[in-house]
Formats: sequence, structure tokens, C-alpha cells
Amino acid sequence: MSATEMRSLVEKVHREATVSSVADATKFLQDLLSRRLVAYIVGVDAKTISRWANQEVERVRQESEQRLRTAFEIALLLTVFDSPPVIRAWFIGLNPQLGDVSPADAIHEGRLQEALAAARAFVIGG
Repeated sequence: MSATEMRSLVEKVHREATVSSVADATKFLQDLLSRRLVAYIVGVDAKTISRWANQEVERVRQESEQRLRTAFEIALLLTVFDSPPVIRAWFIGLNPQLGDVSPADAIHEGRLQEALAAARAFVIGG
């Protein structure tokens, strides 16, 4: 994939992550990663993830929504290149670009830009 194609893909994925509803993003991540892992990444309990997915909550704390949308953007990007088991392993595995913490931990800690950069490096490097 050329640099121009990659840039276009990254922009498309970002746009989708931005315009999707919290419920849609939550459902996607829950199906891909599991409710418990999404809850950890976002920093809420698993019941809250279910409420978001079922549209039972109208307002989400900004910090939680940022973590959710970052995880969603990363997941969308990775699904272009890899299978669900690989994506789940990427989220929970130690990542040298993140100081040997997992991307799930990095997002949970609020290191959103670093996690996005690690995902982009992963898809470029294979």
C-alpha cells in the first residue's frame, strides 16, 4: 500500500470513528474484543458498556468517550489488515512502541495518540 493510500485509509477510518454513534462503536468493540476488555480500556464497568451498546445512556463522560473512540478507530484500522484474533492479541499484548505495555493499558492510561501511532506502525510494518 502506497503512502497516499495509507493516508487516505487513515483519514477514512478517523472519519468513521468520529461520526459513528457511541452505541455503534461500543457494539463493534464489544463484539471484537469482549465487553470486559472494552470496559477496562474505557475505564468503566462492564454494565456501563452494555448500557452504551443498548443506547440506555444519553451522555458519556468526555474522557470515556475519547478512549472509546480511540479504541474504535484503532480497531477499524486493524480490521483492514488482520483477523479478529490478531487484533485482540494486539490490544492485550505488550508493545515495544508503548514502553512494553499493552495498547489496552496505554488507552486506559489516556495515552491515546501513542496508541494510535503504535497501531499505524503495526499496519505499516506488518
